Amino acid sequence: MYRKLFNKIKNGEELRREDILSILTMDGWKDLETLYQFVQKEKWESVGNKVYLRGLIELSNICTQNCYYCGIRKGTKIDRFSISEENLIEYANKVVSSCIPSIVIQSGERRDEEFVSFIEYCLKKIKNIFPDLMVTLSLGEQTEEVYQRWAGAGADRYLLRIETSNRALFKKIHPREVSFDNRLKCLKVLRKTRYQVGTGVMIGLPGQTVDDLVSDILMFKELDIDMIGMGPYIPHVNTPLGKNIIAKFDEAQKIALVEKSLKMIAACRLYLKDVNIASTTALNTLSNDGFIKGIKAGANVIMPNFTDLKYRKSYNLYQGKAGVTEYNLGELEKKLLEIGEKIAWGEAGSSLHFKNRN
Repeated sequence: MYRKLFNKIKNGEELRREDILSILTMDGWKDLETLYQFVQKEKWESVGNKVYLRGLIELSNICTQNCYYCGIRKGTKIDRFSISEENLIEYANKVVSSCIPSIVIQSGERRDEEFVSFIEYCLKKIKNIFPDLMVTLSLGEQTEEVYQRWAGAGADRYLLRIETSNRALFKKIHPREVSFDNRLKCLKVLRKTRYQVGTGVMIGLPGQTVDDLVSDILMFKELDIDMIGMGPYIPHVNTPLGKNIIAKFDEAQKIALVEKSLKMIAACRLYLKDVNIASTTALNTLSNDGFIKGIKAGANVIMPNFTDLKYRKSYNLYQGKAGVTEYNLGELEKKLLEIGEKIAWGEAGSSLHFKNRN
């Protein structure tokens, strides 16, 4: 089955829905190993064998939303924090000193003017101190005016996950005030600005089908996305969605979910070609060397966490979140070299898809 598919790709033919479905339903370790070897070679041809690092900074776990899957949702009792401007600059300096010219600032969702102005002020200060540092924001749904303000202050990229392309499923995992249409609108507004735009989905949501996952990938193409940040859904005991299923979340399910996530990465690489795709912390949480497995399956971005440990412990989006202890970048580099990949030290690694479009 896969030989016909591989020939189609080598001949430059665009994949159809049924082709993506065949990748996501591929089974058997031999066939999957063949798939990942093929994808890695295709990735090297489209975006090279470089792995780009993004220094992740978890700014705050204060959130105004009550999404049913999230461990920092408004309704969960946890120690709330918001790091200071001084801490943010300190962490950014640690990233730059590690020869990583790109940061991701992530936070719970807020839309009040105090928060918007704080982000705007910090962006200007960061860009003044580190003019070549590329900044990605992951701060949720905002108005077009706010997105423009933050872009004007120096933000280069924005990640806003759609979570699922299935409207009914989206509704099941979000409270009434979170609208699928508004999420789509925000992504389209971001596309109008100079941002490199990223999105992603949760893989393995209760009620999700393989056809939903195919539709997710087709939506990435339709929205002309530059960056993909998707990972396995890991339940959290203190959430409405997770509390009733976490007891059944056993090793067999984890193994199956990792495999499904790797196939999603592979399908995205083969279909979307030149986008940046992250090998996520959630994947690394479920599997030893999950970062490496994601890279072998077609990803080309890893986001090591530079937030202080005392804050990281409270940014618990899902159960058992990895990265509580700082990832050893030297060990990561060694493992990547073993599979023919190399860390692009000192390179910001902007999306080739974004460059090609602009």
